[in-house]
Amino acid sequence: MIKVGIIGASFARDAYLPALAHIDGAQVVALASGRLESARRAAEPHGIENVHDDWAAMLDAHRPDLVCIATPTVLHKPMVLAALERGAHVLCEKPTAMNAAEAREMLDAARAAGRLHMIDHELRFNPNRARIAEAIGDGTLGEIRHINITNIGASWNDPASRPKGDWWSDAAQGGGRLGANGSHQVDMLRWWLGEPASVIGQALTMVPDRVDPKTGEAWTATSDDLSHFTLQMPSGALAQVFMSGVAATNEGNHMRIFGSKATLTLNNNDERMWLQKAGETSATEITAPDPNAALPGLNKGIWNVSVLGVLREFCAAIAEGRELRAGATFVDGLRNQMVLDAIVASTASRRWEDLDLAGAA
Repeated sequence: MIKVGIIGASFARDAYLPALAHIDGAQVVALASGRLESARRAAEPHGIENVHDDWAAMLDAHRPDLVCIATPTVLHKPMVLAALERGAHVLCEKPTAMNAAEAREMLDAARAAGRLHMIDHELRFNPNRARIAEAIGDGTLGEIRHINITNIGASWNDPASRPKGDWWSDAAQGGGRLGANGSHQVDMLRWWLGEPASVIGQALTMVPDRVDPKTGEAWTATSDDLSHFTLQMPSGALAQVFMSGVAATNEGNHMRIFGSKATLTLNNNDERMWLQKAGETSATEITAPDPNAALPGLNKGIWNVSVLGVLREFCAAIAEGRELRAGATFVDGLRNQMVLDAIVASTASRRWEDLDLAGAA
């Protein structure tokens, strides 16, 4: 039996716990959250009796084999290091850390402890994204010339849309769209095309002046609510990503991959994928349905469903005493973080920042 401990109630409720219910041989023995009541609300529907508001005490009391961490970014490093010190394998949410130096510490500690390590870039386990990797790798699209990804929504547009103290709006706690969504985009682009050579971009706070929706108290947001970047890949291909939470309308996530032989498009709103080859007047649907989406108890959406693939692979690797065969490890987490750090640096320098990710292993 693999004993699982979870730190962080919200994503546990939405994704981890429903997914773990479908994994034979895995048992959640305890759940910790900064608010005990939040831990109880997440745990009770799954029959988990051990809840804590002190994550370190939870680790000491239950000594889990696997620790899943879904907390504000600023807490990732200390929690990961503590879990590794107690002999646990670790799944950590993205972004990996506050910066690449912290990500390096996490990777070094995992290697020294001889434990398995993964960053929860769950879309590596999504069938559509895997099909994109195949289409790039097998030459269906030809030489990749450029990729355009947009993720545009309205959830942060209203100055009263975020409460005072919201960690997602606090740069000191690692909040912001670059880490929340940009880390996923960087990971996918690295997975599909290899390590980028350089990047230029910005992480901006477009609506800093905010008002608490309940109290009316004014407060200032410091994390980015709009970010964009362009990666130059080793082949010379350009990958452009634009993310905004401050639009008036929700446009969703749109992806277009342009090769010399074909164009591939994917829209998160309906998760339908289309391929149009050179010379053709219309596109052919090549959507790859996810069989896990129909499983009982899983919450809707690609993020919640794809977590099952992450946890299945992680638990299988632990049970079989083997290395991970799929997913993003702390090596990927470090390299992703180096790209995010370079985008922050580019915001200040207003120029291209060169990357040397191959040596970061």
